[in-house]
Amino acid sequence: MMMNNHLNTPHLRILLIKLRHHGDMLLTTPVINSLRQRWPDAQIDVLLYEETRDMLAAHPAIGKIYGIDRKWKQLGTRKHLQKEWQLLKTLRAQHYHLVINLADQWRSAFVTRFTGAPVRLGFAFNKRDSAFWRFCHTQLVPVANHKTLHTVEQNLSILAPLPVPPLPVVTMSYSAQDWQTAREKLTARGVDDHYVVIQPTSRWFFKCWDEEKMAQTIAALRQDGHTVVLTAGPDKKELAMIDRILAASPQDGVVSLAGELTLRQLAALIDHARLFIGVDSVPMHMAAALQTPCVALFGPSKLTFWSPWQVNGEVIWAGDYGPLPDPDAVDTHTKERYLDAIPVDAVVAAARRYL
Repeated sequence: MMMNNHLNTPHLRILLIKLRHHGDMLLTTPVINSLRQRWPDAQIDVLLYEETRDMLAAHPAIGKIYGIDRKWKQLGTRKHLQKEWQLLKTLRAQHYHLVINLADQWRSAFVTRFTGAPVRLGFAFNKRDSAFWRFCHTQLVPVANHKTLHTVEQNLSILAPLPVPPLPVVTMSYSAQDWQTAREKLTARGVDDHYVVIQPTSRWFFKCWDEEKMAQTIAALRQDGHTVVLTAGPDKKELAMIDRILAASPQDGVVSLAGELTLRQLAALIDHARLFIGVDSVPMHMAAALQTPCVALFGPSKLTFWSPWQVNGEVIWAGDYGPLPDPDAVDTHTKERYLDAIPVDAVVAAARRYL
């Protein structure tokens, strides 16, 4: 009852904390959307790692985004501590009523406690079974069933103690300017409104498919008359992979915007595409969120946790074509390409079903 008293205020202020990678941030949006549906006038702020800001920056339900910049460490101890202290003071000054800590780091618990919010929810992670973790939160939500839940469902389970019906919808937001920029880049390369986006890269190369097979898939799509737009992150290894695919692909009707788009511009590009083909990476989750027809290639990732949520399309799993290692046993720096068991015709057939 006490909890509801704190939340029955006309000017409800909420802070959501998640300190993870880009894809993780996108999959927090169902929690944000649920809170917004329940409390249309609440102030909903987010604390995240600065480099992931783009994932949530255009979300209409979010008020302010506070970033922890991992580059602060390079400023030297004194300046670094000043930045951290300034952030803590700023958050405390917001007088939040509710803090939802989706993160598992000690610092997230400390920040949660320091806000002084009367309602502070966190997860009862096994590795955080300590008096300090309990002290930092007013209530801990069990995680016993998380092993069988998708990441979206895991995140939404934090709402169990609240009078908030879960809204299991992932949203990737971008601005009109983001689409305008992407559209201009397409026009400059002679691409009209009918195109297929292919993102063959991931920051983990063991999640990627063979370049030659990707080029054969592109050739089949070109034969069907489709224009193909290749995308990738700005990393040198990813760009080199795109170059290898381009060299083996047809020379006309295949263009690259690799390394040229922000994440929100990439979202706009994917949103307007006829089809998205990609591996287990952030753009795949964006395509699923945007409901762009999607063919997702998966290797030894935990499908239960990371398959594209509510995807308009299909997942092609390498495990259906050959043995895969346990996801927990994979050396992330391996040169092994676990997706290579997937045949070209399976991907081309799936793509044709959606074009």
